[in-house]
Amino acid sequence: MVSGGRDSLGQWRRALLRYVRSGQPDLTNRQMALLLVVGLEGGLHTVRGLAARLGVSKPVVTRALNSLTGLGLVLRRVDERDRRSVFIDLTPNGEEFLSDFAGVIVHDDEEPS
Repeated sequence: MVSGGRDSLGQWRRALLRYVRSGQPDLTNRQMALLLVVGLEGGLHTVRGLAARLGVSKPVVTRALNSLTGLGLVLRRVDERDRRSVFIDLTPNGEEFLSDFAGVIVHDDEEPS
């Protein structure tokens, strides 16, 4: 195993255990990756751009966005200049979710039992 890899995996395990126990929606890795890209990477986000960023197809992104939209974490906003284009934005609930998730990660001093 890569030097420090076991420590990193242990830290990730503890964070995931806290996340699972938090009562937050149980997101897939793909949904979480999309949420993190939209929330942390600046600029305007489109389905096409998100698909390219994650290296997956547009239908895969659309399905994940449908779930995230249903959970109230993201919304689709039509580009007023080009009504064929749709931008993806975090909702206030999405911002709160990411803030809470960051808290789960940084509180590594608490070992979940």
